[in-house]
Amino acid sequence: MIESITSFLAGDGGLWALCVSAFLSSTVLPGSSEALLAAALASAPQTDRALLLVAAASLFNTLGSMTSWAIGRYVPHRVPANDAVDRLRRWGAPGLALAWVPVIGDVLPLAAGWLRIGFWPALLWTAAGKTARYSVMALALLGVF
Repeated sequence: MIESITSFLAGDGGLWALCVSAFLSSTVLPGSSEALLAAALASAPQTDRALLLVAAASLFNTLGSMTSWAIGRYVPHRVPANDAVDRLRRWGAPGLALAWVPVIGDVLPLAAGWLRIGFWPALLWTAAGKTARYSVMALALLGVF
């Protein structure tokens, strides 16, 4: 049983499971991309595989956040403001670098769309924050620091 799970995580199945989990984790739906990344790295810790896993998790997590941004973009402006909207209004697009933070990070892209923050700045800052998070996590799991 353990061997079949390990071989699944070390192969393409683990990569796609990580992609789906990373996408869902960046929305208000539950997901556990960090745990899957850790398991996939433990199953196949080669450098090229680690780079692929970090790139895939970053890409799909960013895509999920940009989906939330698009939903926020089309919500009428009658939505009441909250802390995430107030923070993003103050920080602008660079505040989306914190979209990886648990709980508040799920709301930031939605708030960015609602505030009409542009697509490209939102994408750039969101991707930067999420890629940094997965990179640091992978380096720590691989024992680099």
